[in-house]
Amino acid sequence: MARTTLGIRARAVRVAAVGASATLVLSACGSTDDTAGSGGGGGEGKVGVILPLLTSPFWQSYNEYVPKMAKREDVDALKTVNSNSDPAQQITDINNQLNQGVKGLVVAPLDSAAISAGLDQAERKGVPVVAVDVAPEKGKVAMVVRANNRAYGQKACDYLGDEIKSGKVVQIMGDLASVNGRDRSTAFRACMKEKYPKVKVLEIPAKWESDAAASKLDALLNSNPDIKGIYMQAGGVYLAPTLQTLKAKGMLKKAGTKDHITIVSNDGIPQEFDAIRKGQIDATVSQPADAYAKYGMFYIKAAMNGEKFKPGPTDHGSTIVRLPNGMLEDQLSAPLVTKENVGLFHDGGDQ
Repeated sequence: MARTTLGIRARAVRVAAVGASATLVLSACGSTDDTAGSGGGGGEGKVGVILPLLTSPFWQSYNEYVPKMAKREDVDALKTVNSNSDPAQQITDINNQLNQGVKGLVVAPLDSAAISAGLDQAERKGVPVVAVDVAPEKGKVAMVVRANNRAYGQKACDYLGDEIKSGKVVQIMGDLASVNGRDRSTAFRACMKEKYPKVKVLEIPAKWESDAAASKLDALLNSNPDIKGIYMQAGGVYLAPTLQTLKAKGMLKKAGTKDHITIVSNDGIPQEFDAIRKGQIDATVSQPADAYAKYGMFYIKAAMNGEKFKPGPTDHGSTIVRLPNGMLEDQLSAPLVTKENVGLFHDGGDQ
């Protein structure tokens, strides 16, 4: 698979990576009751890393970053495990890793609720867990490493609303069993209702599945050929089928030309940057796959060392917040990428 990087992180994350991990401890940790957990003593021991899937370029990129960032953070990470989009398999994967004696786990949950069974198993064994990309609904984690997903929906809404002013837009949603899908969907919907009342939102529940996105978009365009905008909640799985569907219908027009459908995505993969440069789509809200891997490794090492964390700003431009369920989440920045700033992004190189 292609080697990729994601982000204005070419600036921001590189700065964060240069600073010693201990600096983050000083800015993000304190003597509070929010224990990061223990298990492995002194940060020693194997760390299991569990992926939700590998069919998306975003997760392929994250998967490539994991061993690099583990090496930088001096974490002894095992080879990643792919749960293949199956929440039940993910629980099995967690149990298998625990049975192998790992002292820490970095997990990207498939289902916000179902993951609690695996978190409970880890807690019983005294193994700390860091959740990446998705915040569990319950259970115990040392930290959630995640960008602000409501901001994804808000930024996409503002861009589309400002561009089209009125008419119909489609949001191709993720899995509503995931807090990410829910946050992006509700934020986009609420923003449109409040700020752009002349815009009508049509919705496609696609569960992060490319085939579902393609077939449902095709059917929706048949009955609504006057669509002016599309919001894709995951470019990694929705970009190709969306462009293919529009092209097949003769509706893929270059940005700036008559009848162009304004398209905003989420992910920040190289394929999206290329599509922006070509004028096929207009913008994407870029997720920091490199930073997800870096800070997943940082926090699991700190948790294995018994570090404690508290809400507040970090030294890498993010903020640790307390979620309604009591968990702590490091909300990493996710910039809007358009034709004006896509030149700041590149497809290779270490962060």
